Amino acid sequence: MEGMVSVFLFGKKYEVPGDLTIMNAMEYAGYQLVRGCGCRNGFCGACATIYRIAGDRELKMCLACQTKVENNMYVATLPFFPLVKAVYDMEKIAPTEQIMMQLYPEIYSCIGCNACTKACPQGLHVMQYIAYAQRGEYEKCAEESFDCVMCGICSSRCPAGISHPQVALLARRLNGKYIAPECKHLADRVAEIQNGAFQDLIEDLMQKPLDEIKELYNTREIEQ
Repeated sequence: MEGMVSVFLFGKKYEVPGDLTIMNAMEYAGYQLVRGCGCRNGFCGACATIYRIAGDRELKMCLACQTKVENNMYVATLPFFPLVKAVYDMEKIAPTEQIMMQLYPEIYSCIGCNACTKACPQGLHVMQYIAYAQRGEYEKCAEESFDCVMCGICSSRCPAGISHPQVALLARRLNGKYIAPECKHLADRVAEIQNGAFQDLIEDLMQKPLDEIKELYNTREIEQ
């Protein structure tokens, strides 16, 4: 069977085509994915996965929907575990260093091991954005963490128990509400949508086949 590779899914060996993603390989092997399959395009973070190649000591992290299988790959998906999520009202907090200390004090227990950064499947400098959060530099934290998909792999590897994605989310919210300049163009467009200015266009788009929608998107005129 040319082009096939051996993979071990949850401890059991399977032969699967070598051009499949880990997620597709699971389905090829007969697994029915009822959770951890999400968007299937590497953006939702639901398919957090750990794996090791036989003979290699390194334990690797990835998103199963965007990572291809390798021969002698031992795979286990990361089960859901809740991150610490502080409760707050954006109307009652301010972008001060004290608010991060109050809501996520564990970030000051960071030991600088950088395990979070090494584990991130997005290649983000996670420890760096936590350092920005510690200093109350929320604009920098928001920018550094912008591509976070909240898969939680970084937190699963953190000896200090930091909920990095939730810290980053708070920083982006603080930045968006209090620090970043207001975008009047965006506010006007939201108001137009709420008033139904684009309702006919939306309904027309919903009737089009997917290929046509993709073509319209790829050839769209981007406003300056």
